[in-house]
Amino acid sequence: MSTLYDNIGGQPAIEQTVDELHKRIAADSTLNQFFAGIDMTKQRNHLVAFLSQIFEGPKQYAGRPMDKTHTGMNLQQPHFDAIAKHLSEAMAVRGVSPEDTKAALERVTNVKGAILNK
Repeated sequence: MSTLYDNIGGQPAIEQTVDELHKRIAADSTLNQFFAGIDMTKQRNHLVAFLSQIFEGPKQYAGRPMDKTHTGMNLQQPHFDAIAKHLSEAMAVRGVSPEDTKAALERVTNVKGAILNK
């Protein structure tokens, strides 16, 4: 039985999705200020590892817990929604099926409380 990670296309597809997501975030004035001054190569690597893990791929994420990472950022529901929208669009660009995109977004939503520190 294949995993969501496999269905999406594995590591290369997640890397390409994250690259597309970062392009969309950089162009979004409601989000890009959260990434000002951030080492985007390091952030990319953490996000690829995190998404790979929550999508049933290799357990390679070694970053801080989501609540610690996002403490003090004052992220709100509209920020989360914008990221989810951009992630969905980035997955569509990669050719991920609507069903697998929905499953991926459900897994991201499962960590929303930690991301929003709520």
